[in-house]
Amino acid sequence: MTLKHSITYPSLFQENKLTLGLSVPMENYQDTPPEMTEQVERAKQAEALGFHCLWFQDVLLEDPTFEDAATGQIFDSLIYLTYLASNTQSIALGTAALVAPLRHPLRMAKEVASIDRLFPGRFVLGLSSGDRRKDFEGLNIPIMERSEWFRESFRYFQEALYNEYPEWESSFGKLHKSNLVPKPHDHIPVFMTGYCQQTLDWVAEHGDGWMFYPQSPDKQKDTIAQYRRKVQVYHGETFRPFVMPLPLELTEDPHHPPEKIPAGYRIGSKHLKGLLEKYRAIGVNHIILGLSKNERPVKDVMQEIGEEVIPYFSTGGMKT
Repeated sequence: MTLKHSITYPSLFQENKLTLGLSVPMENYQDTPPEMTEQVERAKQAEALGFHCLWFQDVLLEDPTFEDAATGQIFDSLIYLTYLASNTQSIALGTAALVAPLRHPLRMAKEVASIDRLFPGRFVLGLSSGDRRKDFEGLNIPIMERSEWFRESFRYFQEALYNEYPEWESSFGKLHKSNLVPKPHDHIPVFMTGYCQQTLDWVAEHGDGWMFYPQSPDKQKDTIAQYRRKVQVYHGETFRPFVMPLPLELTEDPHHPPEKIPAGYRIGSKHLKGLLEKYRAIGVNHIILGLSKNERPVKDVMQEIGEEVIPYFSTGGMKT
């Protein structure tokens, strides 16, 4: 079954260009779970302002010992993604990321194909191997074997999703004289998150792009260069985008210089353009902004980014 990339892919990811997305929930919270109020309003605001994608986490259990006590966006990733998709018109929706070893690949294929058919061209699939021990324990899945579980799940998922009446058997189950319906209308972009307990070669070969953790521009430049060299080995000159999250605290003062916070920056909007331009110049194609730690209301932060920053990159950014 030969499919082209969905319409989301070329509009969201372009070589030498940078687009901006938002991590859900779009609300102010610190170490306590978010309230999940006004998210439809924030999603519509994001769409109107020109943000390109909303991203959903995949967390099963609250674990007070884990660094993120907020347990993602509370609701199941795919259910909540579908809910916000039905309340918006065109903004892309992505998972950052579904934990493949914790989801049966046949069920996952059914779910993502259904989303693709219900909301054509708007879905981006981020996959990870997972790192929350309590989620693995709750499902009786050995966390130390997640590398093998991830590979086997991914192969089964691809066979079921794209092939007609495939003959396939694994520890997850058997496909014999049966066929997954619906099939996706287009190829669903798949982004590996981190290394997924695999090698960089595996990530470059099997992913439509790579989602990696935030680093300074200097360090991220080297990481991207390594990835692009591996992509060239397996796909020639085919473009594979690079995505990264970035926690951000936008100050009232637009001229506030960049100040490091855990994994991100406290910064004013005037300097934010320059910081994001540095990431664009080294090959970052999409940044997922995390706004939950802001002291200012998130809706105000979104508005300022939408008015002051997004148009800058939409018109080509800094001319050099």
